[in-house]
Amino acid sequence: MKNRYSVQGLWSFFLLCAFPIHLWTIIMMLRDIPWLAERTNLWDAVGVGSYGLIRAFAESVVVFIAFALLGFLTPKQWSIEKRISFLSLLVLLLSAWGILSQLVFLWDLNPPASAMQFLAQSKHPVRIMYVTSLVFILPTFAIPMYLFMRGENMARSIHRFIERLSLLTMFYLFFDVIGLVIILIRNR
Repeated sequence: MKNRYSVQGLWSFFLLCAFPIHLWTIIMMLRDIPWLAERTNLWDAVGVGSYGLIRAFAESVVVFIAFALLGFLTPKQWSIEKRISFLSLLVLLLSAWGILSQLVFLWDLNPPASAMQFLAQSKHPVRIMYVTSLVFILPTFAIPMYLFMRGENMARSIHRFIERLSLLTMFYLFFDVIGLVIILIRNR
């Protein structure tokens, strides 16, 4: 494991895994707290937000562990920095698609009626939906991966990006601690 990861590399990677999850959770909290406070009271809204932060922390740990294990499938000759950068790129791409899918749901975006009619009349609507999804999703992974494999510049850029996000993400983790304290106070 020593040649695959370093303690500092794993910590940086954990912070990167936590960043998009916490950012999205905080955005959703800021969206929901006003109507929750109006419906009940501010303390209940803060409590709901605290549960969201704890869930974001747990989700960050699961994503971190899954991708850290995935890192053992990367080439052995890669440096620790390149491995962490590669895994970080995957996490960021998957997070972006996860956020986008939630936005589609929140904004109630639906395919045009003509597309739905075409799918209803086709013999294999599920296959068509999968192929259409792949046409959009595959390039968003293939192009960044190709650029990553071509040279060291992208790996260095991602590593610098991770370093810049570290302080902000530690601030988010501090919010997790505050959320845990709030939950403990509310449930005693």
